[in-house]
Amino acid sequence: MATLFVDKVDPQSGTSLEIGSSGDTITIPSGATITNNGTQTGFGGTNTPAFITYKNGAQTIADATTTNVTLTETYDSDGAFSSSTFTVPSGKAGKYWLGAKLMFYNTAGDLNMAIIYIKKNGSQILYLREQADSNIWYQKGINVSGIVDLAVGDAITVDVYIDHSSGTTTVSTGGEGESIFTGYKIIT
Repeated sequence: MATLFVDKVDPQSGTSLEIGSSGDTITIPSGATITNNGTQTGFGGTNTPAFITYKNGAQTIADATTTNVTLTETYDSDGAFSSSTFTVPSGKAGKYWLGAKLMFYNTAGDLNMAIIYIKKNGSQILYLREQADSNIWYQKGINVSGIVDLAVGDAITVDVYIDHSSGTTTVSTGGEGESIFTGYKIIT
């Protein structure tokens, strides 16, 4: 093996510089630093699929019943969100960050408890329960998030369960920030 000592390698004008050939391994030794001052392609990965959804219109939630939350998409990189379900597309299995934040309103100020679930194929994988202590709520916002392993075809939904003594409880609209469900594939 020979060592070539130079300060700069430039391709011929109007061409690209190629280091190595197909099947070769290019090694950057420990302690060396790569500095990129230009545009990079083909490194790392992308955080896709990714989606952002929100509650578009108040949805009444029946007392003591688990209810699927209907959502409207704002952004869907891979066309994998439909109605109220994100389905992992082909070739996109892996670790995902998922998060949901919902705002609940009760017309009588009588909301005692709210639970938010993120479900995979109908079974809960993330949830958060908020219980009123001595006071009951007119409104309550809760959120849940986490990193989960998902396989191709897994169907992800957001469901809620509430307990109120009277009045009507809704998941609020609040525009694109008050009640949302988002997620993306993590680059590993």
